[in-house]
Amino acid sequence: MQRSGSLLLFLLLLSISAIAQPFATYVNLQNELMVWDKGMIHKIDYMPPTLIKTGRIAIPYLDNSRTFKIYYNNSTQKVNAGFTNAFYATDNLVVYLNQKSLNVFDKGLTKNLTPICDQYYIGDSLVMYLDGLKSDYKVYYNGQIQVLESFVPDSVLSGLSVSDNIIAYNNFANQFKIFFRGLKIPQEDYPVSSFDAGRSTVAYVDADRRFKIFHNGQTFLIDNFPPQSYHVGDNQVAFVSSDGYFKIFYGDSVRTMGFFNPTYQVTDNIIAYKDPSGYFKAFYKGEITDLENYYPENIIIQYNSIAYINTNNTLRLFTEGEVYDVTNADLSSWQLNYDVINYQIGQGIFKVFYKGTEY
Repeated sequence: MQRSGSLLLFLLLLSISAIAQPFATYVNLQNELMVWDKGMIHKIDYMPPTLIKTGRIAIPYLDNSRTFKIYYNNSTQKVNAGFTNAFYATDNLVVYLNQKSLNVFDKGLTKNLTPICDQYYIGDSLVMYLDGLKSDYKVYYNGQIQVLESFVPDSVLSGLSVSDNIIAYNNFANQFKIFFRGLKIPQEDYPVSSFDAGRSTVAYVDADRRFKIFHNGQTFLIDNFPPQSYHVGDNQVAFVSSDGYFKIFYGDSVRTMGFFNPTYQVTDNIIAYKDPSGYFKAFYKGEITDLENYYPENIIIQYNSIAYINTNNTLRLFTEGEVYDVTNADLSSWQLNYDVINYQIGQGIFKVFYKGTEY
């Protein structure tokens, strides 16, 4: 019985891991739309799409006749023909607009959020929107719709930041609020002029010009003075303090990197920066990795990965703390989607690279 239970647990964990694995898409020489999914390549359409987006669990696209389709759970389903004029793919959702009708595709099910919508903001797990019928700001989260703020005529939200699973905003009563895990949190009694949101995290300068970070339901006073700059990612904040130190908030604590004002980028789980010697470094889940002795001009950052072509004409990938030289071939094109690189050599060779393995 114990072995059987362990096997079932292993299979469950394996299936969860497989579902979470990202995709890669490309159009082959026969003009067929191909998808790399869980290590296998499948044909999902006979003609190239007119527009395609790649999310983490679904691939929405307009086919050659502008029929809106979604590839999900190993199959492609037709949603509608000729009505969709905008669509978006995130980690968990597909959001699409049919004229002014706002809809969400969540775990294989489609739900209409409002028949009339002119304002909407999308995170990985939520959708904030102005309901054109009732003039309320609402949020779709975890399969449910709730009113975020009742609309006041001739008023607007004076500030707003929407990220993966969180919303930060100044409301009509000049209060700073945070929506997190289905709860509306009255964060400050006064409006906040500077703030930014990432997964489970909001950094802001309050009305008394103190620098604070909200993270996973807790609020931390970081400094009594506003920083020179700051950027928020997933569960982390990089900033240059008022006295000139480059610092990183991670794991509910602040780490001082040194007295310098770097070039830096914060995206998802990655903080990429140039140190005082000009070296290119990556901060990932508490660890620092030296990547190059110079800072590349063009880097692509997504999720757990950084991709770029170095001075040796090698496509290099930093992913989940590891560094890989993917290829030094002359590339026709390449792209990073989440942690997957797909690239083309010449006219007919298509490759996918993921976690050290080439497909």
